[in-house]
Amino acid sequence: MYNDIFTIGSITIHGYGLMIGIGFVCAILVGAYRGKRRDLDINVIIDIALISIAFGFLGAKLLYVLTDIRHFFEAPLVVLGSEGFVVYGGVLSGALSAVIYCHRKKLSFISYFDLLIPSVAIAQGFGRIGCFLAGCCYGRETDSILGVVFPSGSIAPAGVKLFPTQLFSSGGDFMIAGILLLFSNKLKYKGDSGALYLLLYGIGRFVIEFFRNDYRGSVGMLSTSQFISIFTILIAITLFAVNKKRNILADKVVV
Repeated sequence: MYNDIFTIGSITIHGYGLMIGIGFVCAILVGAYRGKRRDLDINVIIDIALISIAFGFLGAKLLYVLTDIRHFFEAPLVVLGSEGFVVYGGVLSGALSAVIYCHRKKLSFISYFDLLIPSVAIAQGFGRIGCFLAGCCYGRETDSILGVVFPSGSIAPAGVKLFPTQLFSSGGDFMIAGILLLFSNKLKYKGDSGALYLLLYGIGRFVIEFFRNDYRGSVGMLSTSQFISIFTILIAITLFAVNKKRNILADKVVV
């Protein structure tokens, strides 16, 4: 909506970057607090968070480039310099970097994945508020009272009422985080928290795509993210079955 929050001299603080920064700080603080209660190494938690953040950014940008590859070849610097990211690329690359880290350190990736996945949802929630401030990831035109008019200078089309899909997504992400935090100590098997996140996010992302109007590639009648969401949901269901078969109890709060 209004991406330039304030300016000090030649430095301008942008809402998009500010919200992402706040999200990451909150995510690490929540992860460290929950890790301490589960007797997990806080230094490892911070390492995984920082590594996942770095590679998550790269992966999210890479998938964004792939969804707009023609424009990238025409104007690569414009695409790379834009605020466009695809969350699925960030989740995949962030998780992969965490897997490699845990493997090298001989740690249980699933334990830290279950621990940090609510933090991922929290960071995404703040990130979507940043999207709203910047005007990216905008929705379709609407006459609904829910519609929002973006000013000129935003990434979103100005002067018309649009669904604030960024805020819908943000609310959904925070809701997912709340569900994961509420049920994290009630889920029976190790890996169930991660599977629950993938299931909820996959369903939510598939639905919200019907209301978005920023083109980021397509596969047949589906957007790229909807296509990926189908596999995300199937992976989540498979993980629930695998977790039950492995029969390894989830980490609980240490009293």
